[in-house]
Amino acid sequence: MGVGFLALESMGFEALATTSLGVANVLGVREVTLRQVLDNCRDICEATRLPVNADLENCFADEPREASKAIRFACEAGAVGGSIEDSTGDAQKPIYDFNLAVERVQAAAEVARSLLVPFMLTARAENFLHGRKDMDDTIRRLQAFEAAGADVLYAPGLYSLADMRTVTSALTKPFNAVMGFADPEITLEQLGEAGVKRVSIGGGLNRVALKAFMDAARQMREGNFGFIASMAPMAEVRGAFKRE
Repeated sequence: MGVGFLALESMGFEALATTSLGVANVLGVREVTLRQVLDNCRDICEATRLPVNADLENCFADEPREASKAIRFACEAGAVGGSIEDSTGDAQKPIYDFNLAVERVQAAAEVARSLLVPFMLTARAENFLHGRKDMDDTIRRLQAFEAAGADVLYAPGLYSLADMRTVTSALTKPFNAVMGFADPEITLEQLGEAGVKRVSIGGGLNRVALKAFMDAARQMREGNFGFIASMAPMAEVRGAFKRE
C-alpha cells in the first residue's frame, strides 16, 4: 500500500488518507479488523512524509469510550487525523441512535484533544449509504457532531452539488465530499464553489487499479496481451520512489 502513496507524494499531493475498503480488497476479505487498519496506517505513515488521515470506520466499538481508543491508536501509528462513523455494522439497525452517535463523537473529540500532536477528527453521518436518504436527519447529526467537537464533517453518499450546498450551508466547520458516490462530472472547482473544503474518493483508486488488473488478467486468460501497452514506464515508477 505504501508504494501507491509514495507515487501520490511524488505527484505533489499535500495530504493522504487511508481507505478501509482498500485494505479489505488488498487482503481479500469483506471486513477488516482494527489491527489490520492500524497496521496499514503505520506502513503508510512510515513510507511517506505527508500527513495521513486514517479511515477508522466506526472505531470498531459501540460504547463511546471504547470507540475513542481507536483515535489514540491511530495517532500512535503515525496518523494526524482520523474518522468516526455513526454506522453500526448491523444490517438490521445500521445507524446508531442519535444520542449515542453524538456521545461517540464527543468521546473521540476528547481523546483527540488530549494527544501530544494536533489531530484532526472527522465525524461521518452514514445515512445515505444505508438506505436512509433523510437530509434533515443527516444535517441534524452533522450539526450535533460539529458541536461535540469534530473538526471536519462528512456525509458520504451525496450525489449532487445541490445536496452538497444544502449541507455546507448548514455547517460552520469544513465539510468533506467523497467523489466515490458523487456525480463524476463534478469538478474540484465546482466543489469549492459549493462550499466543500475537503475532497476524498474512498476506495476509488484501489478499485480502479483492481479493475485494470482484472481486465488485464481476462485478456491474458484469453491469450491476448494488448494490456502490456498500458504499463507505466519503469522510469516513471522508479521516479516516484526517489527521495531528495
